[in-house]
Amino acid sequence: MSTVEKALAGALYVADDSALDTAASLLAADRAADAELRLRGEEFVRRAWERGWQPADAVRIVRRDLDEHHVRLVCGLIAEETKRYGERLPPRWSAQLADLETGQWRADRFSYATAVLELYRLLVRLPSIEPVGPVPGASALYVAPSAGEPRMLTRIRALLAKAEATGYPEEAEALTAKAQELMARHSIDEAVLAAQTHRADAPAARRIGVDAPYETAKAILLDAVASANRCRAVWNSGFGFSTVVGFEADLEGVELLYTSLLVQGTAAMTRAEAGQRAGGRKRTKTFRQSFLMAYASRLGERLAAATNSVTAAEDLLPVLASRDVAVTDHADRMFPRTTSTRVRGVTDLAGWEHGTTAADSAHMPKAHPPLT
Repeated sequence: MSTVEKALAGALYVADDSALDTAASLLAADRAADAELRLRGEEFVRRAWERGWQPADAVRIVRRDLDEHHVRLVCGLIAEETKRYGERLPPRWSAQLADLETGQWRADRFSYATAVLELYRLLVRLPSIEPVGPVPGASALYVAPSAGEPRMLTRIRALLAKAEATGYPEEAEALTAKAQELMARHSIDEAVLAAQTHRADAPAARRIGVDAPYETAKAILLDAVASANRCRAVWNSGFGFSTVVGFEADLEGVELLYTSLLVQGTAAMTRAEAGQRAGGRKRTKTFRQSFLMAYASRLGERLAAATNSVTAAEDLLPVLASRDVAVTDHADRMFPRTTSTRVRGVTDLAGWEHGTTAADSAHMPKAHPPLT
């Protein structure tokens, strides 16, 4: 039995820190074991892909449960493991790989071996989750990478970036409204084109991180954005993400708008909190929780109303209804057992009122005629 096999057998499947120390000592004393240890790490990463995880998911869970140097280690393993596939990667993986943190973590051999074993212990214990795309190597399922995103999405992204950056609420409202209008037009155009050309469109899914703190409010905001765009969101509180099911054009818009509204909501919360402190009140967790819950709840109402107005044309209803059914069926197959959770912690009246006001300021566009 090699040094690596002995170390992994003694450290990965027990929670005893003394066993971890013993295994790390074995690895630290044997420099010849380094290459094999690295290969075993790449194998554990590959097993994570086979259990439904993607690069962003793995990095997120490592960052949540371990330390920043573990994140660097897992990013290195992911980068090495995915090199073998070249450009033949599942859709959206290239963007996730581009976001990996680069740079080596330097430490003494014992500390390094300990961190590696802690990381491997986490990786081997990752359970299977619902896949949202093929694993690398499933060549029959690959979609050729496009030269770039559609021009409409580029415009939407630019508008939302400006809305987040401006210090003027009125300008942010106008920019967000325009982005929402373009999203609605883009989504309707895609639905109509698919129906007219009998294109074999099918719902897909993607995972979006829902990070602490105040993750319940953030998950509700994401659900509101998803529902307004004819998608369904299922929150996994244990792993810090929601899986959003919908057609690809809608999924892209959901992620863009959710991210922007979260940034704008956080900025509005910070401003409201500054006003509270100026009035003699200290910052409190309940204020922030109540603010974000009100922000999510009110935005959900406004987004739903805007969507209903935009899609009211009779000639569009059959097309959109068939897509709604397809999304629901796909989500039900992915998640045959879901549960509801009770929202708690909304106890601060000032936070709720400020959050509602902030949601009202995130202006949604009035109804506009859909494209035909």
